[in-house]
Amino acid sequence: MPQLGETVAEGKIVKWFKSVGDVLAAGDVLFEIETDKTSMEVPTMTAGTLTEIRVGEGQTVPVSAVVAVLSGPTGAAPPPDALAPAPIAAPATLASVPAAATPARRTLDPFNAVVSPEKNFGPVTLANGAKITPLARRLAAEAGVDPAKLTGSGPHGRIVAADIAKAPRAAPSAAGGSMATGATLDQVKALYQDVPYEEVQLDGMRRTIARRLVESKQTVPHFYLTMEVGLEPLLDIRKRINASGAVKISVNDFVVKAYALALSQVPAANAVWAEDRILQFQRSDVGVAVAIEGGLLTPVVRNAETKSLSAISAEIRDLAARARDRKLKPAEYQGGSAAISNLGMFGVREFMAIVSPPHATILAVGAGERRPVEAEDGGIRFESRMTVTLSVDHRVVDGALGAGLLAAFKAIMENPISALI
Repeated sequence: MPQLGETVAEGKIVKWFKSVGDVLAAGDVLFEIETDKTSMEVPTMTAGTLTEIRVGEGQTVPVSAVVAVLSGPTGAAPPPDALAPAPIAAPATLASVPAAATPARRTLDPFNAVVSPEKNFGPVTLANGAKITPLARRLAAEAGVDPAKLTGSGPHGRIVAADIAKAPRAAPSAAGGSMATGATLDQVKALYQDVPYEEVQLDGMRRTIARRLVESKQTVPHFYLTMEVGLEPLLDIRKRINASGAVKISVNDFVVKAYALALSQVPAANAVWAEDRILQFQRSDVGVAVAIEGGLLTPVVRNAETKSLSAISAEIRDLAARARDRKLKPAEYQGGSAAISNLGMFGVREFMAIVSPPHATILAVGAGERRPVEAEDGGIRFESRMTVTLSVDHRVVDGALGAGLLAAFKAIMENPISALI
């Protein structure tokens, strides 16, 4: 099972394109996988005969697990120790097994094949010298379990997922030492025992969204800044651009460009939180939230401050289309320095978005609408305006800095010619 991104710990086999006994050439598409973020076809890296399929369609397994065995013309398949991690020298998608390979496999330590990055869930070697598998590291981090206090039951005393599952959980304290998990499944069902309902099992994407957003609200000190933005000049320029027939620009394209320029003008806010320090960026990589079936993805427009409105428009359309098809590559939705969530097209007047760590800000964009404003002569006139709310991680951005970022965004939106220069 290949690693499809730094935070991806498991994947599901959606479809096998080859069967046992098929002779493969390097580059032949072997199977399709789906993670919480994307789906993609995985090719074989070497030529040979597919001698064994160890993971069926619909099954989910951790990264680096052996899902199939590819043998040479005279090679034999190894013993069926299904789901053992692949040796690190093997390709990420297959265990390539040459002739008479069984003795060689016994001399290797497959548990040294650590794929998930240390920065996400800690080191593979703990302070006490104990080893821990990638899956166990992730489960321990999510459950709040200290693996250093456990005795491993895996080969060579390695801590495995089963050890984490058996470990006692710390009771939530009044000081908030552990994350609240809410009511249990049985407690919730008891409330609705006389009400007809259908159970919908969580897929990988919804589980990840739930975990990350709970983590964000419980660990990130949010505050919110709201401002009205005038749209009259922007709508006039947009109308003239679209009337030319050369390109079609949306208000959201202006929003992405304006926010990218604002981040460049207020570089201290163009930053992310990194445990014991802040990373400030010299370019504006802006994530744009895209609603898809079962959740959302946030593909990133890189160097958005340097791109034209037409380039941003074309890129967002392409990224959004492939996001809905779950065909984005990890590099296209990971990272970024800030994000935008626009619900204006749904008629939402204003809302507050949740910061997605390690980002320090996310801009929530409401609907443009005709609103009454005071005229210069003291009377009332109507003009197009919209409400935007900046959600901020107070560890990175203070109130005055956030206000400065929002003011810079407002100035660009209300003088959109600056976005075209």
